[in-house]
Amino acid sequence: MEQTPIIQIENISKFYKGADEPTLKGVSLEIFAGDIYGLLGPNGAGKTTLISILCGIIPPNSGSAKINGKDVFTNLTEMKQLIGVVPQDIALYPSLTAKENLQFYGAMFGVHGEELNNRINHWLERLGLSHAANRRIDKFSGGMKRRINLIASVLHNPAILFLDEPTVGIDVQSRTVIIEQLEELNKDGMTIIYTSHHLDEAENFCSNIGIIDYGKIIASGAPAELIEQTENARNLEDVFLHLTQRKLRD
Repeated sequence: MEQTPIIQIENISKFYKGADEPTLKGVSLEIFAGDIYGLLGPNGAGKTTLISILCGIIPPNSGSAKINGKDVFTNLTEMKQLIGVVPQDIALYPSLTAKENLQFYGAMFGVHGEELNNRINHWLERLGLSHAANRRIDKFSGGMKRRINLIASVLHNPAILFLDEPTVGIDVQSRTVIIEQLEELNKDGMTIIYTSHHLDEAENFCSNIGIIDYGKIIASGAPAELIEQTENARNLEDVFLHLTQRKLRD
């Protein structure tokens, strides 16, 4: 039996007012349940816009985005229970403690009481943060904030997790712990969509990859397949530079 994609994007276009050209130009792709899907591209390629559309944050100008066969924008309440989002910018309240932040985000997704406290304690321990549960977020290091950001997104046990640069600007130890925990979540059945500029990380972490540039998907497939198909490519970075060229994207 043919597997049905958990995420279907068909001919999505997005044009921001005042822009010279569309940010997304007829993007179509399919992501299947259990994938770790890497969405890679240079700055301004359209990665964050595409994820924002899939999360129901901004609407496309044309095309459709479906999760579990249902349109994202006509089923927003249901979609918000299905997905978790780890944004590129830290989405925490700096004057609240780690635990207070997590209590707020858990309640926002309908988790309360003892169940919420148990999940918070479980995740703080998994990510090595139990000792800092009652410390204010503005006293945390960058890596600690990134780990709390991740916990906030999974307290409601989403089926799909979107991560926009989840390991940017942090120490190797925090980066390693985050990737290990994401791999465990994926083994438990969670579908992961991830963007990053760490191409070595993406090569080892992702089961499938889509490379986006100038608002279009220009290549897709498993990392090993993309490397094999690209002449003289030794790794994913070689593939990326071959496809997107070396022109700076400031």
